Amino acid sequence: MTPLDWTPESWRSMPIRQAPAYPDTAALSRAEEDLRRSPPLVFAGEVRELKAALARVATGEAFLLQGGDCAESFDAFSADAIRDSFKVLLQMAVALTFGGACPVVKVGRVAGQFAKPRSEAMETVGDRALPSYRGDIINGHAFEAAARIPDPKRMLKAYSQSAATLNLLRAFAQGGFAGLERMHQWNLAFVAASPQGVRYERLAQRIDEALAFMAACGLSSKSVASLGQTAFYTSHEALLLPYEAALTRVDSLTGDWYDCSTHLPWIGERTRQRDGAHVAFCRGIKNPIGVKIGPTTTPDELLELIDALSPENEAGRLTLIVRMGADRIGTALPSLLRAVEREGRTVVWSSDPMHCNTLKTASGYKTRRFDRVLAEVRSFFDIHRAEGTYAGGIHIEMTGLDVTECIGGAQAISEERLSERYHTQCDPRLNGSQALELAFLLAEEMKAERDMRRSALAAVAD
Repeated sequence: MTPLDWTPESWRSMPIRQAPAYPDTAALSRAEEDLRRSPPLVFAGEVRELKAALARVATGEAFLLQGGDCAESFDAFSADAIRDSFKVLLQMAVALTFGGACPVVKVGRVAGQFAKPRSEAMETVGDRALPSYRGDIINGHAFEAAARIPDPKRMLKAYSQSAATLNLLRAFAQGGFAGLERMHQWNLAFVAASPQGVRYERLAQRIDEALAFMAACGLSSKSVASLGQTAFYTSHEALLLPYEAALTRVDSLTGDWYDCSTHLPWIGERTRQRDGAHVAFCRGIKNPIGVKIGPTTTPDELLELIDALSPENEAGRLTLIVRMGADRIGTALPSLLRAVEREGRTVVWSSDPMHCNTLKTASGYKTRRFDRVLAEVRSFFDIHRAEGTYAGGIHIEMTGLDVTECIGGAQAISEERLSERYHTQCDPRLNGSQALELAFLLAEEMKAERDMRRSALAAVAD
């Protein structure tokens, strides 16, 4: 299949995994047609801006921060929840911008992250088995036979909720809520309240000094409009292809196809087959594409995937999201880095330290240990440093809500406390405090590495 003969429907002739079986195909066709007539959720110009920003990440001039809900929910939809998660991502970005001394590209797992791949087609509770929950865009979470039937009308509700979410995010990003000074004041409050606050205080003070210097030079959100605004983009797993294809549009300026359901769609670890439907769909759209890369990926397999999705080797086109687990990344990642470098491929390398560090407690809760999440992130950066490549980003499941779904962190959430506020419908998320703690710890490491490089350069100059 070449770009010239690609259409948004080309994937239908390819093998597909993780696809729901809709019993009412006529209703599915009607829902798809309704989506085709609906306005795009994002626009080609925005997508091109994100690709340009990711090109800077690929060349080591910026850093990618991608985070948000494991799976968005119809029932938990609220302006407050959107605001709180957006706020935490911006707070994280302030710390990372200072630590890395580079721009941070901010991308939310939001406004479309409704579909979830499943390890098993059926879920068993006691002696009863039902089809697995696949996300609110497909079926219901309740363990009831009627709820688990795939319903195509759910795609229309997902579209409507995504449109409302995007409207709110655009207002927050451009309306003064995202002011740099405001974000820093919120971070100071976090440092003051954190049990580990003393550890982060020095970094917070350095940011405070930098902002004070800028203000003295007349640079503030009142005098410079850009300091009160931010660019914010959306992403989700392009899993439900009938939804993605129905929202794919031709750009009137370029004649290119764009998936207008999101700025950055990604392909999951379970659906990245070189000859599969999901790769077939994503290869034809001009959006930047993400791909989840697990510990069993071989160098040859990865290079074939890169060639399929980024044949022109365009900077910013492809983000490889590494999800390997704290215990396996040390042996699995180096050979992939070497292969990509050897063949001269240009990609963004990002760390997903969440998915392969999941465990199940004796009480039945899925959870993640904060120390294992942090360990994988640190290994990711250490390996890149050793290989002379650029660790360009982080991809986390998080929420601004004060949930108790992941064990550990400065709050010292224990296994016994998981039941207090365990609200996720799918995988456990870092809460706002844990996400900020991760950002501050990462900022410390980025700053230490920057200082080390500066000292090395000074020594050479002397």
